[in-house]
Amino acid sequence: MTTTTSLTAPQADLVRETEPARLAELTEDELIELHQRVRRARNKHVGLYRRQASARVPAKGARGAARPANRLNADRAEVFELALARVSARLGVVARAAAAELKAERLAAAREVKAGTGPGSVASVAGSGSVPSAKRRATKTTGGLKRDASSQSQGARRQARKDSR
Repeated sequence: MTTTTSLTAPQADLVRETEPARLAELTEDELIELHQRVRRARNKHVGLYRRQASARVPAKGARGAARPANRLNADRAEVFELALARVSARLGVVARAAAAELKAERLAAAREVKAGTGPGSVASVAGSGSVPSAKRRATKTTGGLKRDASSQSQGARRQARKDSR
């Protein structure tokens, strides 16, 4: 593997941004933006490596013979692949932490709502009238609704076939 000496200054700066100490300071949104930039750079260098390697094969006569001439591009692609892995790993850690935090907030909010209801709560004593259920009642059908929907979708498919001719 090569060091960052084969990279231009902006490329080296991008790779330095993926150092663990710097990644620890970034928020989730900043990590997402950095991930996109590193992925774009990785894709660029992998594509460049593949295109130039395939262009050299006819001249050299074999893929193995063409590989040494394309070592610099392969090294750059590998540097960005490793940088992308570091950013992805950190982004995963931060995203899991954010998800756990949101889940804890939702559970706490649900507990607060649930604590305010029940047989001994102030709200249930004050409002002793019947409260309609928020659930929808089941509708009784004889299959007519399903049959009508099926017929309508068959007609739509038939019309789509005619329109595509």
